[in-house]
Amino acid sequence: MRIAIVGPAFPYKGGGAHHTTELAHRLAAAGHEPVIESWRAQYPGFLYPGQQTISEPEGEPFPGTRRRLDWRRPDGWWRTGRSLRGYDLVVLAVLTPVQVPSYLGILAGLGRGTPVVALCHNVLPHERKPYDAPLMRRLLRRVNGVLVHSEAQADLARELTGRPVRVAEMPAHLPTPAAAAQDDGKVRRNLLFFGIVRPYKGLDVLLRALAAGPGDVSLTVAGEFWGGLDETRALIEKLGLDGRVALRPGYVPASDVPGLFAAADALVLPYRSATASQNVWMAYEHGVPVIATDVGGFGDQVRDGEDGIVCAPDDVGALTDALKRFYAPGEPERLRSGVRPVDHGPVWDAYLEALTTLPVKGAAVRGAAR
Repeated sequence: MRIAIVGPAFPYKGGGAHHTTELAHRLAAAGHEPVIESWRAQYPGFLYPGQQTISEPEGEPFPGTRRRLDWRRPDGWWRTGRSLRGYDLVVLAVLTPVQVPSYLGILAGLGRGTPVVALCHNVLPHERKPYDAPLMRRLLRRVNGVLVHSEAQADLARELTGRPVRVAEMPAHLPTPAAAAQDDGKVRRNLLFFGIVRPYKGLDVLLRALAAGPGDVSLTVAGEFWGGLDETRALIEKLGLDGRVALRPGYVPASDVPGLFAAADALVLPYRSATASQNVWMAYEHGVPVIATDVGGFGDQVRDGEDGIVCAPDDVGALTDALKRFYAPGEPERLRSGVRPVDHGPVWDAYLEALTTLPVKGAAVRGAAR
């Protein structure tokens, strides 16, 4: 199949760009003919307060990548759509409702003869604005099928559209270490919070649990703060954690990731809500157990008591108990010994099958209201 994937790719950073790129590589390896339609300029700065691009790729860029899209040029959206007429499948990688106007422009240029799948990383944002649902409803009613990464997301998509919705587990697509870190068996009494810091990820809950938990355990927080850095510092001071929490604000390049995981006994994911995340797989690739709340797919990814601990979300007491349980004598070593890297080949095979066999025939259904 000739497949066009519309979404971010290098020099953009982060999970969305990695996923788009890895998806193209996997489709090519499966015998398809993919291209990526990416961006010269994806968002205005005020809509994405973090660092948008990086100078060095963190994986292998896909050679069939075109960068013709620009948020400032709606005429280019239509022209890009028109250029994709005749493809067997167009995949719109949907990370945020902010993309919807450009995707509607692409659909207008594409016309009704080409099947389109919306590949939704999040059907709606964790922190929503009034315009999010109307925008996503308009987009999802214009495509032929929707692919999501959890049953909860599928339920949400079905509230917005009558188009076919399919669920497929998101396979790993983030950089992994060239070799497994050497396990020296030492317990470092240090935990890691990794990734963009936003309210739904529950860093405040973790800080309160840290203050109530084992008093000799420290925490490293590494990632971009989308607001709230001053508030986080104030909370650290209020909780008396000044000497126990190390903040590393800003984007973490792939070359620095192995060192962060090597210095941690566990990765902590204290999310209030989640859809699909790569962080569990990243921790396991580095040989590190995970302490996570039971939201999104974490409860399926983390085997409680074997390679990590799962607890209730948005509950300081439950997370405090999880930290105490983790640091019981011998537990950090035992849980680390249970960590195994996951074979993602079968997961990718199932993912490609779900994407390419969605019932997308009859492209004229786009534009019809539910």
